[in-house]
Amino acid sequence: MNKKTKDLLWDLLVVTLADAELAVAVYFFLIPSKAAISSIVGVSMVLSNVIALPISVITFILNAVLLVAGYFACGRELAGKTVYATLLLSGFLGVLEKCFPDYTSYSGSQELDVICYVLIVSVGVAVLFNHNACTSGLDVLAKIINKYTGMEIGTSLTVMGIIIAASTAIFYDPKTVVLSFLGTYFYGQCVDKFIFGQNLKRRVCIISEKEEEIRSFILNDMKSGASLNRTLGAYTLQEHLELVVVVNKQEYQELMTFVKKTDPNAFVTVVSINEVLSAPKVSE
Repeated sequence: MNKKTKDLLWDLLVVTLADAELAVAVYFFLIPSKAAISSIVGVSMVLSNVIALPISVITFILNAVLLVAGYFACGRELAGKTVYATLLLSGFLGVLEKCFPDYTSYSGSQELDVICYVLIVSVGVAVLFNHNACTSGLDVLAKIINKYTGMEIGTSLTVMGIIIAASTAIFYDPKTVVLSFLGTYFYGQCVDKFIFGQNLKRRVCIISEKEEEIRSFILNDMKSGASLNRTLGAYTLQEHLELVVVVNKQEYQELMTFVKKTDPNAFVTVVSINEVLSAPKVSE
């Protein structure tokens, strides 16, 4: 078995497990809470009040329609893993409906159900995102809207989330409506945190009289790269060398421990960054 096949099988396994986690979060927490949080399942929950079909079936139909529409509108932009993950979620929900019929709520609290759903599903969505997959037909719809209207995908997802949350007012009490809006907001925040937080790095800028020692530590001990900028103090007009390095969490702690020990008076600024890209080298 070659490496490409192994990588594909590994991706499918991870996507399957993440899908199973999402199904558990939806069935045991989202559905009992009745809060329609930005997803096709949320739409299905609202529609189940007027359509006599299980939520898993409604979800499957909606996702299938959107995937077909997405294929004709976006073509190959619709990845195979997204199709697999999207349809598999409906299958997992169907299994849970058969195994746990008439399930209500373990916690007995709408608020706790929404909190548990948001936390659990955010992890699953982040895993899928990092494996280039998703489980929501809403993402496909957002791509279609983006293609034909120019609206940014993030904006269209937010608008659809607001509409879905607002639709709960037709069938549910004000508390459920409020929880739907709050759940939609915090769901977006948590997903961003789990997705980008995994790759969070820090850009550290250091001005120190012990610049040579700190630079040597970064290059030789940390085995990391760095850059030097010439800066001019506005008050004294004295020129300094500013040492700039990008590090992860562990490296940051190691670097700051060394800086504080070597030069307690060093001037240090730190900025969090979500992603670092390096241009490929071009052969001469």
